[in-house]
Amino acid sequence: MINNNFDQSIELFDTTLRDGTQGEGINLSVDDKLQIASRLDEFGINIIEGGWPGSNPRDMEFFKRSKSELKLNQASLCAFGSTARSLYAIDSDKNLNELLKSETEFVSIFGKCWSLHSQQGLGLSPNENAELIYRSIEFLVKMGRKVIFDAEHFFDGFNQSTEFTVKMINSAVEGGAKVIVLCDTNGGTLPDDIEKATQFITNKFNVRIGIHAHNDGGLAVANTLTSVKAGVTHIQGTINGVGERCGNVSLSSVIPNLILKMKRKTKQPLILKNLTSINNYIYEIMNIHPDDKAPFVGKSAFAHKGGIHVSAVIKNPEMYEHIIPSLIGNNQRVLVSDLSGKSNINYKAKELNISLEKNTTLTRKLVQKIKLLEFEGFQFESAEASFEIMLKEALGEFTPYFEVLDSRITINYNPKGLPRVDAMLKIYVNGEIDHTIADGNGPVNALNSALKKSLQRFFPELENVKLTDYKVRVLNGMQGTESKVRVLIESSDGENSWTTVGVSVNIIEASWQALRDSFNYKLLRSKIERKKYVKSL
Repeated sequence: MINNNFDQSIELFDTTLRDGTQGEGINLSVDDKLQIASRLDEFGINIIEGGWPGSNPRDMEFFKRSKSELKLNQASLCAFGSTARSLYAIDSDKNLNELLKSETEFVSIFGKCWSLHSQQGLGLSPNENAELIYRSIEFLVKMGRKVIFDAEHFFDGFNQSTEFTVKMINSAVEGGAKVIVLCDTNGGTLPDDIEKATQFITNKFNVRIGIHAHNDGGLAVANTLTSVKAGVTHIQGTINGVGERCGNVSLSSVIPNLILKMKRKTKQPLILKNLTSINNYIYEIMNIHPDDKAPFVGKSAFAHKGGIHVSAVIKNPEMYEHIIPSLIGNNQRVLVSDLSGKSNINYKAKELNISLEKNTTLTRKLVQKIKLLEFEGFQFESAEASFEIMLKEALGEFTPYFEVLDSRITINYNPKGLPRVDAMLKIYVNGEIDHTIADGNGPVNALNSALKKSLQRFFPELENVKLTDYKVRVLNGMQGTESKVRVLIESSDGENSWTTVGVSVNIIEASWQALRDSFNYKLLRSKIERKKYVKSL
């Protein structure tokens, strides 16, 4: 029988600021952590694990500053640590006392629940390990803390010796732990084994039981949801799945499955429509590109490319979408590629407030042109700005805002071997010819600087435009230095971003094509926005 002497709603515990920072390439400053904690609270996370104050000065500083700078509306902070080092020095244990100094409502500590670790790692007998867990928790509880016990390596330990593992959990419960968290620390347990072991524990102990799943077997989400079916009501994870090795379970996948599909209630109502934005926000703070393929919140999660798929979702999105994207703050997207049909083109045109349904001849020509260009190496599914320019040009609604009459790039090296790159442009704009020279760190940077410098004299709105990403892919590497390359450039004006594409056997020419489209696109959008503004007056 599943324990039921407490609220059965799901308690969400986020460890992005602690376990998430143990992931490779993840590095958060104190300011970063304060900002993320604030957003997690706003979203509706119940408990935020801020770090391990006994392990590093940065986490100690986070807890210190959080007391005055972090204004939480509903979430509680939690400090993380381990059981005491010695049975004979509980009260004076440095780790436990650092946890107390954090002055958090919750404290999570882990203890060994696999006899392999207890005996070989710590050199403790089962009774000694159980006593260490009991006394560590008892000490913290007496000091007024709500203790969450992380049963480290629970599932591996349960599989090796159920008796040993249950003995450790029993010690934690008797010590006063509010929550017992079953940890799949190595991340290799299968869902059937998760369900069996979790069911055993939820039937045996009348405290809140939690799950902490890692993704080493690619099963963290499945294991977490399975554990909920077995009685778990406390879920630990990170918003975007970052963490040690292959990462923790992604709450961005768990939460919508729980709420929209399993119909479970959370302790605090979540602002579910903000899920995609908080996922991307945390990626941004971490300076990591979001996972486009992430379920629910990824850019590609509701993207349709095949013509048959697009034709279907236009009639009824349910045919190829398992939920309504807007429920979690995402959007349906239709991609344009060599797999496109007329439905793709019509859909994209409709997004731009253009109706092509009656212009079948133009649509057919555009489909054939796209297929030919993609055969040559262009990629419009990732360069929608270039596609919009092509579409508007075919409709006679766009002509380039400038013409390049001449361009030269000079690379010189000083006596130390350091390069200096100069770009010279001669462009024709609004009946005038403008000569511009600019230098840069490389030929593309110099071209970008020269073009922007020249155009700003005519179009001041380009001042805030910046190149934010630059990707080069060799398309036919077997041809060596004669290979064709595809360049994707992402640009931003501080409010919106857009991507353009160029393809050539000359990397400078490919880059130039993408740069040219980028500036033309910004000018095209500015013109459209001005027209909207005038109409609104």
